Amino acid sequence: MGLFDKKYCDVCGEKIGLLGNRKLEDGNLCKDCAAKLSPLFSGRRSATVEEIKAQLAYREENKQKLMSFGPSRTFGESKKIYIDDRAGTFIVTNRSNWRDANPDLISLSQVTGCNTEIKENRDEIYRETEDGKSESYNPPRYEYSYEFRVEIFVNSPWFSEIELELSEGNEPDSRYTDAYREYERQMYELKAALTGTAPQTGAGAFGGAAGFGAGSFGAGAAGAAGVAGAAGAVGMSGAVNSAGAANVGGDGEWKCSCGAVNSGRFCQNCGAKKPEAARRFRCDKCGWEPSAGDQVPKFCPNCGDPFDISDVL
Repeated sequence: MGLFDKKYCDVCGEKIGLLGNRKLEDGNLCKDCAAKLSPLFSGRRSATVEEIKAQLAYREENKQKLMSFGPSRTFGESKKIYIDDRAGTFIVTNRSNWRDANPDLISLSQVTGCNTEIKENRDEIYRETEDGKSESYNPPRYEYSYEFRVEIFVNSPWFSEIELELSEGNEPDSRYTDAYREYERQMYELKAALTGTAPQTGAGAFGGAAGFGAGSFGAGAAGAAGVAGAAGAVGMSGAVNSAGAANVGGDGEWKCSCGAVNSGRFCQNCGAKKPEAARRFRCDKCGWEPSAGDQVPKFCPNCGDPFDISDVL
């Protein structure tokens, strides 16, 4: 068979255009059939014609099952995870019209593990000298961004791993922002939903070093989650923790954001941890303190020293 001989799709039988061939291990696949494959599938070149036919049959069944999918919770920004708590299923997609995209409908029982990581990215800030050159501040100053990564392991004949970044396109620039705490809360809640465990919050929720590993929560290389763990993931006002629980006082009772009134350490309805006392912040170089309820800046406005774990009282 010559290089420019006509080729036909071994799945649907249609003629393949000049640039439309998708090679299989033992045949050819047209671009239209290839577009119907799972977006999570990456082994097309090593797949056989029969395996592709079997997957396309599964994809048609998946489209029908999606008709009854009703998400009750959503996680992420660019690529999202939708969970149907009633049916115990979820999908992962970056398409807003997800029904048309036909994302794989996965049962929570298929999840075999879930790793998470909070990755800290740090870029030094330079100042311009009188002669137009760049030089470091003394002490050095940095810009930060934080990625909340999730890696899901799945028992499926078509794929085994799913990766996404919850904060993609909207990475927080500080550990002390509401956005950071919200993605942190989402990460805990998502892992709990996928693995059937209680959501983790507070100092014991972090594994320390960055990277995926043993299903533990990672922090950034410079201790990105250190302050959040030491402060019990509580905001400056101390009124709300990372799971959204609020203090109401009185005989040790507290009211969670879900509405349940509790007396123990965790919400009996949603698993949120009881909020801890508010933490104070003070610059360890000059003693400056933010006013109660104010957001902690990345750098001390009085002396320029960056805030870190040593500034938590």
